[in-house]
Amino acid sequence: MFKKVFIFLLTLGLVAALTTFAISGAEHKVKDDLYRQVELFSYALTTIQSDYVDVPKSKDLIYGALKGMLASLDPHSQFMDPDAYKDLKIETEGQFGGLGIEIALKDGLITIITPLDGTPAWKIGIKAGDRIVKIDDKIARDFTLSDAVKLLRGKPGTVVNVTILREGEKKLLEFKITREIIKIQDIKEAKVLEDKIGYVRLTVFQETTSKDLAAALDKIKKAGADSLILDLRNNPGGLLDIAVKATENFLPAGKLIVSTKGRDAKQDLVFKSHGGDTAYLNWPMVVLINEGSASGSEILAGALQDNQRAIILGTKSFGKGSVQTVIPLPDGSALRLTTSKYFTPNNRSIQGVGIVPDVVVEEERGTDTKEKGISLEEVFEKLEKSPAQPEATEKSTQDYKNDVQIKRAIDLIKGIRVYQNQVKS
Repeated sequence: MFKKVFIFLLTLGLVAALTTFAISGAEHKVKDDLYRQVELFSYALTTIQSDYVDVPKSKDLIYGALKGMLASLDPHSQFMDPDAYKDLKIETEGQFGGLGIEIALKDGLITIITPLDGTPAWKIGIKAGDRIVKIDDKIARDFTLSDAVKLLRGKPGTVVNVTILREGEKKLLEFKITREIIKIQDIKEAKVLEDKIGYVRLTVFQETTSKDLAAALDKIKKAGADSLILDLRNNPGGLLDIAVKATENFLPAGKLIVSTKGRDAKQDLVFKSHGGDTAYLNWPMVVLINEGSASGSEILAGALQDNQRAIILGTKSFGKGSVQTVIPLPDGSALRLTTSKYFTPNNRSIQGVGIVPDVVVEEERGTDTKEKGISLEEVFEKLEKSPAQPEATEKSTQDYKNDVQIKRAIDLIKGIRVYQNQVKS
């Protein structure tokens, strides 16, 4: 009896601490409801402590509860244990070990936002929109982002088997990927394609991107460019302030770029252009996006679209339009909590919707995606019944010479020039 009372008091202490953290600044009515729900949580926790077949660790129970709590909010909020939080801090420095993929939870499945350009995942043929259904021998049902990251990352040189469900495919795809130290290069290409049409491929928004993009634009201008194709395909985003600075290169001063709106109006932010190099403001411009374009790249594309500064071409972007704040906790763990959402200059929410191109041009695919592919039920049934691995796919690379979207972008810029000349005359 004494042990049970002690456990109950300990539980109440933990719950009280969690409650104090969770309701800070909330309204009185919300507090009352939360206190009632905490009683249920307390009862469940003490029952598990006293009656579960094995003696559970209090820390494991609290961590598990926090993981479930954050996962129930939205696909981007998560609880990170100390190891996961350390990994996040390493990743933001721009160099980390892994496969080179950005992932998110979508429809309950670990989904590839995009493979980062030049990384092992990109080289072997992983694509934006792929669903991870198995990692080595672990079936990825009800996985959190932390669960997936722990299994996907490892020592450089080691191999991980990733089983993919791809839209339109009638069988699962198996990739054997060798982990590497991932070094992110933000500008992959900067050149003049033809007829003075410049091309810049921007793959991510990181600390060095502002100066790197300025250098890339200067390079193509010196090479004779007088127009631009900005390629944001498979750009997963990155730092908000850097995405804003990148957008400023193409807008005059005073133009709205993006706003963020949260629960507390005092935290709402508005970002306007301070004006970039006037040399680029009159360039005909096309921005390429696809389902792997997310977050910062959606901000840039949305700002140029709403300000009628560029034509957006490609396919609908990913729809990652929310802001996450990382809140460290006393034991070295952290909360990654969605605190606001992005809105384009015309007050369009990006979250879950994405940016719809002005001109829709599908990427060329080897598989007819109109065909009905294998269903989720079939996927997990096959994986549970048989440990056999699906047929491995061959390594693939991207061919820019036969890129239908770039070809259409070139045609658009030539058409814009004809129109501008007609207006002038």
